[in-house]
Amino acid sequence: MNNLAKTFLLMAALTALFLMAGQAMGGRQGMIFALLAALAMNFFAYWFSDKLALAMGGAREVSPSEMPELHRAVADLAGRAGLPMPRLYVMESPTPNAFATGRNPEHAAVAVTEGLMRLLRPEEIEGVLAHELAHIKNRDILISSVAAVMAGAIGYLATMAQWAMLFGGGRRDDEEGDLGGVVGAVVMMIVAPLAATLIQMAISRSREYLADATGAGICGHGKGLAGALQRLSEYNQRQPMQVNPATAQMYIVNPLSGGTVANLFSTHPPIEERIKRLLSASNG
Repeated sequence: MNNLAKTFLLMAALTALFLMAGQAMGGRQGMIFALLAALAMNFFAYWFSDKLALAMGGAREVSPSEMPELHRAVADLAGRAGLPMPRLYVMESPTPNAFATGRNPEHAAVAVTEGLMRLLRPEEIEGVLAHELAHIKNRDILISSVAAVMAGAIGYLATMAQWAMLFGGGRRDDEEGDLGGVVGAVVMMIVAPLAATLIQMAISRSREYLADATGAGICGHGKGLAGALQRLSEYNQRQPMQVNPATAQMYIVNPLSGGTVANLFSTHPPIEERIKRLLSASNG
């Protein structure tokens, strides 16, 4: 199954889980209220996602005169990908890493660390930049935002159910309560948020695989990106970055743990598998 189909199925599963959770925990009215609240909060986060992410990463915008090589490389890759030139930012970190943000290709930004520009070879930098442009091309930020809306709504429903259990003793069994009642509410209160988080992480991993493949296509090969991933993983294991955990999933490799978190609970696929797929496609 390709990554696009996998993402579609995971999004469908997240939607179904949301509907089940709403039916079990809050009824139809509670489900609608939670969805509207989650939409409002996540719409704000999505609309201002670039400013928030760049601010939390301590990134500053750089002009072509400041970093001409970076601008030339991104302009060339963006042209190959059929994308407008994104804004470019640099983060003052010795650990090599990068991320892309922005609500659409016309309002996109790519941020790299000083360590990435200093420690990686030119073909590896090109691979990383192509990966980030692939996220923009594939509109991964939009997909991540939609997933966050659904997972957030499920979290709201669980919170509402907890208050209902405390003050109302759980909702009564009625025509809306096929899964309802106290037992159903308690089970969904515990299971639904965890399942939503796992599905959201699986979506993130699927989009990383797709960005690797798209980025390799932009470069014409995957060897540069494969080499970059290996070196990035090693550097981030030795010297994890100091970043807000909420933004960790945006980076090309996990900036906090360097891949020490169990794969099931990781927003990033295993580095070894990413490298294997890239090299296999290049040799094929």
